[in-house]
Amino acid sequence: MSNTSVQSGSSPAPQGVISRFIGIITAPKATFESVAASPKWLGMLALTTLISAGGAALPLTTEGGRDALLDQQVRAMEGFGMQVNDQMFDQLRKRNVIAPYTTAGSIIVASPIITAVIAGILFAIFNAAMGGNATFKQVYAVVVHAGVIQALGQLFTGPLNYFRQSMTSATSLGVLLPMLPDGSFAARLAGMIDLFLIWWVIALSIGLGVLFRRRTQPIAISLFAVYAVIALGAAAIMSRLGGTH
Repeated sequence: MSNTSVQSGSSPAPQGVISRFIGIITAPKATFESVAASPKWLGMLALTTLISAGGAALPLTTEGGRDALLDQQVRAMEGFGMQVNDQMFDQLRKRNVIAPYTTAGSIIVASPIITAVIAGILFAIFNAAMGGNATFKQVYAVVVHAGVIQALGQLFTGPLNYFRQSMTSATSLGVLLPMLPDGSFAARLAGMIDLFLIWWVIALSIGLGVLFRRRTQPIAISLFAVYAVIALGAAAIMSRLGGTH
């Protein structure tokens, strides 16, 4: 099995941003072949970041959404042993008036950085440890385009949470298991198993498989193993700190 990455001289013609966005959903392998050959990422990064920022901020434009955020903030502070008095509660409520703007702004700032970190880790693993020869630009472009799935998730959950006036995920396993004790390890873990996150891992695995000429299945298994470790660790820490409510 070849370990060499896709060579730009033998790939399909470049596609437009909208075509690539749709292609990641409907024909990911062919679309990633185009991305690997012509690793344009700026337009797609801008599009997916703006969609994600808008979707995350939308529920916070409602009073119910801001109340849900306030409840999350109070629970988190109490989980770290802090006592939230009336003055602190009022300050949090006042700050949350601008929560749609701060949430959107933080995503716009953080998205390129987080994408670069993920791409850097994958670049080091596949190139240095596994003998690949892709450029960082190619890896970065693949990670950016896998982000289409996360943006699609926000397109779905943002409006849904707006009407629900809620900040909880509508696509996680926790929605199907409402009987789990709130704040428990099982509830925290179920809340981290999200349909769009699973889809994102699959899309990223396809992209990396195309770029490095490797089978998708072993890549997906490895990424899902990392996902499982992170989810288990985070759920254990959060349930231990937050306790049950």
